[in-house]
Amino acid sequence: MFRRVIGAPQHYDWGDPTFIPQLFHFSANDEPWAEMWFGTHPSAPSRLDSADGALLLDEIGDMAMLVKILACNSPLSLQTHPTHQQAERGFARENATGISLSDPKRIYKDPSDKPEILIALTEFEALCGFDTIEASIDRLRQFGWHEEADVLDQNGIDGYLLWAFDQRTTPSMNAVPGWMARLSDAYPTDRALRVAPLLHHIVLQPGQAISLPAGNLHAYLHGAGIEVMASSDNVVRAGFTSKHVDVAELLRIVDTSPLEHPISATKQNDHWTEYSSPSPAFSVASTTWENLHTVEASNSHRFFFGPLGDDAIPDMTWLPAGESHNFKTVPGTHNVAWMFTQN
Repeated sequence: MFRRVIGAPQHYDWGDPTFIPQLFHFSANDEPWAEMWFGTHPSAPSRLDSADGALLLDEIGDMAMLVKILACNSPLSLQTHPTHQQAERGFARENATGISLSDPKRIYKDPSDKPEILIALTEFEALCGFDTIEASIDRLRQFGWHEEADVLDQNGIDGYLLWAFDQRTTPSMNAVPGWMARLSDAYPTDRALRVAPLLHHIVLQPGQAISLPAGNLHAYLHGAGIEVMASSDNVVRAGFTSKHVDVAELLRIVDTSPLEHPISATKQNDHWTEYSSPSPAFSVASTTWENLHTVEASNSHRFFFGPLGDDAIPDMTWLPAGESHNFKTVPGTHNVAWMFTQN
């Protein structure tokens, strides 16, 4: 049976106060609406059909996939995510030390990895993956950061990170671009300011995506998008946040190899646009809503997101494994319909 999935909102301080309420036709309030979670993760489990309906978990069991609508009005933390083995070890280690799952200093809240993909719904600004050393040295010199450029040239990215996070002063922002100035305004003494210029600064247009496998260092700066990930809440932060920061743990698991193509490739399969997933656990595809008619049965559970019914209000819906569905096309619209598959 094709059923509506009721998301669980998260009101983090970096959230946008209007995007998510307007998208889902909620009444806005003074709270920042940062994320809406669709899945079975215990931190914010979804329900079916209505706000007091049955838990999705009770119908589907533990999902390996988690879908979020995200809207940031200010920068998110500079962060990375662990591999499966790193998550298992970290989860066991913190359990052994007796740190509560609700403790703000807890890093590993589950034993799972968290590869993820973010697809822009609006123009979306982000830092994603390391640029080449040569390009970063040139950028640092353009900023007038000659000491930083020399340290990077002499010590490579790993040595530079160790040095940068040990500094107690803030570099000059007189010659930096606007995105760096905004980070500095928000976090004027943050040691991660010296690290941000080593990453690719990208501005995604709606429909473009970034793929974030384990170890990818990234920070979302502004915009709204869809995140699809393994069902995990393991985040290792190193700056630009009021939450717990653990630089030592980040340096232990971060991948400092240059990322050649920060914007993910897509391919066309009939009328579907298929995104390059960072994990075999889930896949993402989109089409225009008017192309979505009959969806054949599959061995996989699938979520669909788009404007359903005559009123065209966006909804997340669940199509169980083994079932097909005849969609009702919304007349005269070209809105995007998204399909998220738990493989």
